[in-house]
Amino acid sequence: MRFPKSILVAGMTIMVVAGCRKSASTGGTSNRIRVGYIGLTCEAPIFSAVANGFFKEEGLEVDLVKCEWANYKDVLALGGYDITHHLVMYFLKPIEQGLDVRFTAGIHKGCLRVQSSTKGDIRTVQDLRGKRIGVPGMGTPPFIFANRVLGANGIDASKDVSWRVFPAGELGLALDKGEVDAVANAEPIGSLLLADGKVRNVADQAADSPYKDEYCCAVIVNGKYLAANPKNTAAATRALLKGAKWVEANPAAAARLSVEKKYLASNPELNTVAISHLRYVPSVSGADDAVKSAAAEMKVAGMLSPSTDVPALAKKAFVHLEGVTDEWINNLTVEKVAGGQIPPDQDIRLYAELILADHEDSCCKKPVVAEQK
Repeated sequence: MRFPKSILVAGMTIMVVAGCRKSASTGGTSNRIRVGYIGLTCEAPIFSAVANGFFKEEGLEVDLVKCEWANYKDVLALGGYDITHHLVMYFLKPIEQGLDVRFTAGIHKGCLRVQSSTKGDIRTVQDLRGKRIGVPGMGTPPFIFANRVLGANGIDASKDVSWRVFPAGELGLALDKGEVDAVANAEPIGSLLLADGKVRNVADQAADSPYKDEYCCAVIVNGKYLAANPKNTAAATRALLKGAKWVEANPAAAARLSVEKKYLASNPELNTVAISHLRYVPSVSGADDAVKSAAAEMKVAGMLSPSTDVPALAKKAFVHLEGVTDEWINNLTVEKVAGGQIPPDQDIRLYAELILADHEDSCCKKPVVAEQK
């Protein structure tokens, strides 16, 4: 039996959207907006914006929609939720292929590194040619970042290096055993390996140009929702940017809030350390630039089509909203709550070791390629 295409598409939409759960009724009034989340450490601005009433300040009633990694992009594109913030590199290829979503502003900067063993002689990206690189998964953000770095330095990531996959917490062990020559990883793994004297940085997204100013995660909205609700989209973006600024001022409080309200399964101490390695310094122009630079290097690395017009893709992927500007962000003030900051004497290394033994989700530990299938 052959079914009409419209019925098949509707059926697929129902199956994908059914993968998410709303935390409250959507109601259907025009000031309601559905914000997607997975339950990750780096989503603290979402949880903080809800808990502190930043959406209400913007005149919005918010419904949180919990989703799974496997269908997160598709659910957004199909209208299962309206807005969220997520990895820029994760969405660029799908946008190139026609996914109807748009970035609106940057939330936090990157946390990715390529590192080599201190026992070896790899000191530059060029030294990686012909070497074995360990990654936590093919298609993970560390893998994409390493591909970009290699491509930008004239190294074909599909031919000139070989890839080995290990659990994120075992990348250091793989170096020790000589199973790889270098690793690509995310915080806190990179900092712990450095603290242990096992690695040296070859490329650091937080410190090396052109990556150090690049935004890892940005606000992203469903294209149809944006077209129909530009004011609500701008208001929700401002609420999330204020949430990011609040997290930067109160990382420990944000970490506790996320756990205590059961948005994610972790403990406050581990979540505090994970948040402390991210810089929540929201920006509009910074996110616009991040989309352009990430797209350009992903094309060089062969992760986008050779025929893709990068400026056109960046223009398609990013939208500037009325009332959402860097000037507005710079003039924005947030409360600094008592006890909300990280104590200066906190043993970051100890907690990082605990994180390595922990198996909870992190935005930078999850594989992404398999989830696109």
